[in-house]
Amino acid sequence: MDGRLALLAAVGRNTTESEAFRLALQHAVAELGGLGGMVHLRGPMSALRLVSSAGLPPAYTQPWEIVDQEDETAPAEVVRRGRPVWVPGSPSNDAPGARTGMAAVPVADGDRTVGALTVWSGDRGEPTAEQWAFLREVATWAEERMGLAPPLVRPPREESIGNHLTAARRTVEVGSWDWNIRTGELAWDEAAMKVYGTDPADFVPSVESWMKVVHPDDLPSTLAAAQQAIRERGVFEAEYRVRRPDGGYGWTQARARVIVDDDGEPVRMVGHGWDSNEARSASDALSRALRHMTDGFLALDDTARISFVNLEAERTLGSSEAELIGRVLWELPTLRRVPGLEERCRQATATATPAGFEIELPDTGRWYHLRLVPAPGGTTCYFSDVTERRRHDAEREAAERAAARRAARISELTAALAKATTSRDVVDAVARRVLPPFGASGLIVQAIEDNRGYNVGAVGYSREFLAEMDGDPVSESTPTAQAMRTGEPLFVSSAAEYIERYPNLADRPHAVGKQSWAFLPLTASGRPFGACVISFDQPRRLNGEERTLLTAIAALVAQALERARLYDAEHTRAQELQRGLLPRELPSPPACTAVARYLPAGQGMEVGGDWYDIIPLSLEQVAFVIGDVMGHGLSEAATMGRLRTAVHTLAHLELPPDEIMSHLNEIVGGLGADSYATCLYALYDSTTRSCTFARAGHPPPAVVHPDGTAYFPGVIPDPPLGAAVPPFDTVDLTLPEGSLLAFYTDGLVESAERDIDEGMERLSRLLRDSRKLDLHRVCDAVTAGLLPVEQQTTDDAALLVTRVRGLSPEQMASWPLPEDPQAAGEARKHVREQLTLWGLDELAMTTELLVSELVGNVVRHAKGPVRLRLLRSASLLCEVSDGSLTTPRIRRALEMDEGGRGLQLISALCQRWGTRYTATGKSIWTEQALPSR
Repeated sequence: MDGRLALLAAVGRNTTESEAFRLALQHAVAELGGLGGMVHLRGPMSALRLVSSAGLPPAYTQPWEIVDQEDETAPAEVVRRGRPVWVPGSPSNDAPGARTGMAAVPVADGDRTVGALTVWSGDRGEPTAEQWAFLREVATWAEERMGLAPPLVRPPREESIGNHLTAARRTVEVGSWDWNIRTGELAWDEAAMKVYGTDPADFVPSVESWMKVVHPDDLPSTLAAAQQAIRERGVFEAEYRVRRPDGGYGWTQARARVIVDDDGEPVRMVGHGWDSNEARSASDALSRALRHMTDGFLALDDTARISFVNLEAERTLGSSEAELIGRVLWELPTLRRVPGLEERCRQATATATPAGFEIELPDTGRWYHLRLVPAPGGTTCYFSDVTERRRHDAEREAAERAAARRAARISELTAALAKATTSRDVVDAVARRVLPPFGASGLIVQAIEDNRGYNVGAVGYSREFLAEMDGDPVSESTPTAQAMRTGEPLFVSSAAEYIERYPNLADRPHAVGKQSWAFLPLTASGRPFGACVISFDQPRRLNGEERTLLTAIAALVAQALERARLYDAEHTRAQELQRGLLPRELPSPPACTAVARYLPAGQGMEVGGDWYDIIPLSLEQVAFVIGDVMGHGLSEAATMGRLRTAVHTLAHLELPPDEIMSHLNEIVGGLGADSYATCLYALYDSTTRSCTFARAGHPPPAVVHPDGTAYFPGVIPDPPLGAAVPPFDTVDLTLPEGSLLAFYTDGLVESAERDIDEGMERLSRLLRDSRKLDLHRVCDAVTAGLLPVEQQTTDDAALLVTRVRGLSPEQMASWPLPEDPQAAGEARKHVREQLTLWGLDELAMTTELLVSELVGNVVRHAKGPVRLRLLRSASLLCEVSDGSLTTPRIRRALEMDEGGRGLQLISALCQRWGTRYTATGKSIWTEQALPSR
């Protein structure tokens, strides 16, 4: 309800009474879910006149046009009582067998009730208290608009309807009358008496006195109409002449309703009349001429309100004469959204200069030429429908533009095909530059191999149909085979022609929704190798010029496609080589999760040298590496493969990042003076959550903490591999749990439109915004933000994003050991206690043997300090470290040797073992699988 009241409140306060009543009824009926509604206003005498209705057909409203205030109907009772009234459902006089209840509220003018707003509720029953309150609010709104609105009836005046047509017919309501049928008493109000030429002081209230002023020729028909209304107990309507005070006659219209008593006998006729300012013969002749003009015609007064409207204008504006008379032209719903209409009308009136312009009626698609002719007392308007003329003009102009565009696009096609490198490029060029100029909707390009057709590309067909065609045998009875066999284009102008030529394919036009086709053979080196099929949604008979043009286009497409097929084959082999050099699947060490993306260049077919790797190492360490061999081609790809192999070998030697970079620099330097590569090698230790990296000419990694802190550590790099001079600088980081590390090549952040600093800033923002997402979605967000699908790139790009994890203190245990023979026993004791605490007692015996052997070797062959460490993650790790750099080696012990079998025993008892060097010495580690639970 509040919403409806808000809508009403938004209505302008200068709206007409009829519009206000119409809106009030529409919202009242809709809110109460009623059948319809009415508004009655009190006349000068004891009658209520129907001034507005909603939702009710004329057959229902006719008996309610005039209501006696003494009736027992809902509107009459509201006016008498001055308060809301509910009349329960009862058989309706005007709808036999129907039952309806009526809810009515008063319409007041100050303290005086002047009418009623009534809603026919159907069988919904009496309104609720909330609905009654809503009806009163709506009535109050209508009262306010009624007091502010311009008058519904304007005084008569002579209006200009054209340069040579004047004195248009106008009617004005003059008053009301009440005839007591039984006594013959006829009561007029003073306004009616003056029109009928009677002085109120001399007036005798009787039918006889009224008959004296009626023209004798009109009296019989008028009395006959009254008698018929009485007999039918219905509505009286008549038009007749009355004597005026000056002795002449004027035309009058009357309309009344018969009132019956409780027995159904007629007792009164209550009505109202209108006065016309001209003779009916002249009015009718002029009205017929104007009303039935083929063009729309309107007459406006000097305030731009409509005073006359003909049938064509009613049809054009979508409203009846009653709805249009008195309305301002540019405020009509149909014309309200026409831009500039008010300004042009006002300008024509102000300058007294005829004006003509074309307008489009909203929501209709129809165009009209509006001619405004100012004249004394107003303006005449003519509407001429120019939609068809505009359509023909538009079609002619469109054809001329299409011809020009066609020539331009064919020129563009030639240039585009010259640049096309792949088969997809050729199909796209044809789809963009051939289909639109010819008005075509479909394209299929097929290559024929071993008498089977394989789709190269298509536009305007369903996936199901294309899948069905791909790889199908090319039968001799198909249009494609016929065109290839003859080497001449084949044109089919309609579906009927297609079915007649190829009855075995009669269902094809309906299946694909096409109506005409052009089958163009593709020939290269004198041999047909495929076909290009262009199709249309409508039957289309191509003229000779169009057929010649398509034949020339087919030759261009064939040459371009032959080149593209060779390119596609080479490109496919290059991509297979590139995929073989990159890791097929990233490992999943406990220390991190990682996702990578490789985006090849959008231009050119040569492979690039971008690469990346994750290398799990001992003791929950992991190495991240990314690099870019400068240049493109097979030699660069081979260099990338050699570097990747070298990094794996060096990483497993557990060398620190700066030493690994030095070895890689030597390798690249030995490849030749023109060989260069950038590289970044990072080592992450999950036991300390520390990350150390070194880089040669490569962009720094992006670091994003869980709290959103993002930065690029170590901004100044060393020169690239092949040009650098060791030693290499290293950067040490401590990473909070769950931090993101992003490694990337310059192709991701740098392009011709964007420098590397701007790209790194955007990368940082994208990582920060997506840091909480799954890593796949993080990579998708970064690549979409930096390298959109539609953006063509000239350089490959690699991205490796990892989220690091650290071991918790509960997963680690470490003890210092003495440098004497008791160290082994103490180590075994620590092992037993810790494994019991971890619930790994079943590994205790094996681990004690391993620890005894490792600690014993340190005591005998190395030097302190000695330290034992156990790590529990995906496996059980045992590490013994000392201050010696001596490398332990397995050797073959002879049968008589007392020692030399320790490392053989260690190798037999664990899954893996190894040695790594630290800043203070070395450590020997072993790895055992955890027992299955």
